[in-house]
Amino acid sequence: MKVTKAVIPAAGLGTRVLPATKAMPKEMLTIVDKPAIQYIVEEAVNSGITDILIITNRGKDVIEDHFDRCPELEERLLASKKQDVYEEVVSISKLANIYFIRQKETKGLGHAVNCARSFVGNEPFAVLYGDDVIIGDDPACGQLIRAYEKYGKVAVGIKAVPEADIHKYSSLKVDHLEDNLFNCTDMVEKPQTKEAVLSLYSILGRCVLTPDIFDILDNTAPGAGGEIQLTDAMKTLAQTVGITGVDYTGKRYDMGDKLGILQATVEIALKNPSLGEPFKAYLKEIVSTL
Repeated sequence: MKVTKAVIPAAGLGTRVLPATKAMPKEMLTIVDKPAIQYIVEEAVNSGITDILIITNRGKDVIEDHFDRCPELEERLLASKKQDVYEEVVSISKLANIYFIRQKETKGLGHAVNCARSFVGNEPFAVLYGDDVIIGDDPACGQLIRAYEKYGKVAVGIKAVPEADIHKYSSLKVDHLEDNLFNCTDMVEKPQTKEAVLSLYSILGRCVLTPDIFDILDNTAPGAGGEIQLTDAMKTLAQTVGITGVDYTGKRYDMGDKLGILQATVEIALKNPSLGEPFKAYLKEIVSTL
């Protein structure tokens, strides 16, 4: 079955980037001239996704507003003869069929995904983590969809992380299949000892799931941090039928991390057609003083 639905969990509190996120959702933090979540939505759309559910909570209405029409602004742009900007603003509301639901309690990523059960129905679906912006010529979500279509199994986006940081992530037991694809047969969330580490490969930012994940989540007990971990539910699938790991191409930026936000801003600004060259000149000037 073709993957046309995606879920974007965006209910986190953004505690790692306070105080910026006290009144502004981290998903709306700007990278050059667009909020982070727009990059994520655009990646999904460029991967063939037509219907997107964004999971929010209290205080995140601004995300819904961003993907809605704004007649007053549009009229002002037209009156000012700013046709290009007008078309760009209107196009945001036409990216996909975008729906919203609130996660009434922040009980973890697994709980958030389980909120999408009625939206998903009996179809496979992509999950694009709201913290992670991935920039590349080939959309990461699309790479996972192709792996799902080829092997017929849940697909997860994976990357090798530094050994010193593996305790912050999941650790996967993997065997190489071909190219950048791996068969994953076990995983552990946030391993706290060297003995618990299965490999330095971790799930980062993206996955394509099948609807049987919901029944597994219903029976998944709280794990790391006292939250219902999506990784714990996927572990059941890994140990039974196996899942496909995709070491995707593209650069991942952690928008829940202050350094990650700065890196995204600098690197994406350098690629901007109108800002790239003057910004590069500015950076060279700054670097020369260091």
